Amino acid sequence: MGGADAALKVARHSYAEGDYRWVAEVCKHVLFADDSHTAAKTLLADALEQLGFGAENGTWRSAYLAGAKELREGKFGTPATAASADIMGALTVPQVFDSIAVRIDGPKAWDQHLAISWVITDLDTTYLTELRNGALNHRVVAAPVPGTTTFTLTRPTLIAVVTGAADLASCIADATVTVDGDAAQLASLVGLLAPVDPNFAIVTP
Repeated sequence: MGGADAALKVARHSYAEGDYRWVAEVCKHVLFADDSHTAAKTLLADALEQLGFGAENGTWRSAYLAGAKELREGKFGTPATAASADIMGALTVPQVFDSIAVRIDGPKAWDQHLAISWVITDLDTTYLTELRNGALNHRVVAAPVPGTTTFTLTRPTLIAVVTGAADLASCIADATVTVDGDAAQLASLVGLLAPVDPNFAIVTP
């Protein structure tokens, strides 16, 4: 586009015409080339704010306005209420396993092969989670897979253990969770999870 100044000239013209999506697209490229470009940050924040004001969908409105806030004030992280007990308690078992899967440190886990069966008693359903080639997958199975460690528990207990609201050793001791096999398999899986950093940028590089 002829450099940052030429790109911003195009973006300012589009802003005046109310084409805020194009403004956001152009300014995004300027910022990814130079994230200290103040004029691009200001114009992008203004465009995202206008998109937010015009969005009927609450999710999009929040995303646009959060982007504008970040550009003007810096990263602000994820609010603590985003992981409230009500939200966590509403998760399905597949969602719980998916939340673990996205945190797997792929390179660290590349040579690991872990398979764990999960009998969810209150749902009368059995799942198999399998870590292979740095990726964790899950599926419903008819019964615990022979040769795998099997954890038997309820969905709320699974959520509590995964989120740290309940201690696995204590749950095993009081029979809230029963284990058939090597309980250390779960500790091995947890050891392959990357730390969570809620203070990430959503607009800038």
